[in-house]
Amino acid sequence: MKCAIYGAGAMGTVLGAYISKAGVAIDLVNRNREHVAALKESGAKIVGTVQFTQSVNALLPEEMTEKYDIILLMTKQRYNAEIVAFLKDRLKEDGALCTCQNGLPEPKIAQIIGSDRTLGCAIAWGATFHGKGVSELTSDPAALTFSLGAYGKGNHLEDVKRLLECMGSVTIEENFIGARWSKLLINSAFSGLSTVTGCTFGEISVQKDARTVAQRIMKECIDVAKAAGIRIEPVQGHKIDALFDYKGKLKKALSFALIPVAMKKHARLISSMLQDLRAGKMCEIDFINGVVCEYGQTYGVATPFNARTVEIVHAIEQGSCSIEFDNIYRYADLLEKRH
Repeated sequence: MKCAIYGAGAMGTVLGAYISKAGVAIDLVNRNREHVAALKESGAKIVGTVQFTQSVNALLPEEMTEKYDIILLMTKQRYNAEIVAFLKDRLKEDGALCTCQNGLPEPKIAQIIGSDRTLGCAIAWGATFHGKGVSELTSDPAALTFSLGAYGKGNHLEDVKRLLECMGSVTIEENFIGARWSKLLINSAFSGLSTVTGCTFGEISVQKDARTVAQRIMKECIDVAKAAGIRIEPVQGHKIDALFDYKGKLKKALSFALIPVAMKKHARLISSMLQDLRAGKMCEIDFINGVVCEYGQTYGVATPFNARTVEIVHAIEQGSCSIEFDNIYRYADLLEKRH
């Protein structure tokens, strides 16, 4: 089979290196000419919680001359319309495009390439891009898991599963939207606040004020999913909706205490959105916390903490606000209100 990772940046470089290391042929495609040149010359250098260098087959988008059975899409959602339209002509008729993005991108992708060719994957680990062939795995190697699902009948579902198993364990989710929502819950709280504050997931989880806001963001996500009739799937064996949902003071205190424990294996992570802002790029906050707000409006659930996160990130993008920990106090008026 002919396989590719389109958008081989931080996470795509790590995943591509693992797949290549397992002896499986895969093209790593990226628009960054310096990065592709370094990958071609010296291979993918993976640092962080693991250390290895792996020769890979790297391409610029214009060098994609063949049609592919499988394309793993790992770009930002902001450009999906144009990128998926470009990839449509580079995908075989019975091929599959598997989006490994955050949020809920599958419905719009299916409109372009068809439901049967649309797969989705929620990834429970993180990486930081250093450029010129170097990417840092920031999650514990014991936490390299994937939740895979089909939007339609699932072209090449088992083949994609085998590809991803070159790196970690893969669960095929019958309730894929529920699996997506569990990742969205974590990303809304920790990726969102990492972007707002400049902190790692671990720093957010141990600092009391930041942890309080993260708890409220997760609670909003759980409430919205309930209203929408979405059953949130477990993450790495843990029922996060049961752990972090609460009504009374005791359960609320317990969920608060569990947050640093839940984030221990991902303490070094920073948000890819934060990396984008630091690089002077717009980020995909509207496709993460913004999605929670959209669903909240549809199903009549208030989402003030998610909305405030979107508001602060847009202010940072517009230059009227800086990335700093003190942004956590921009939620103070919401915390003063009775939940």
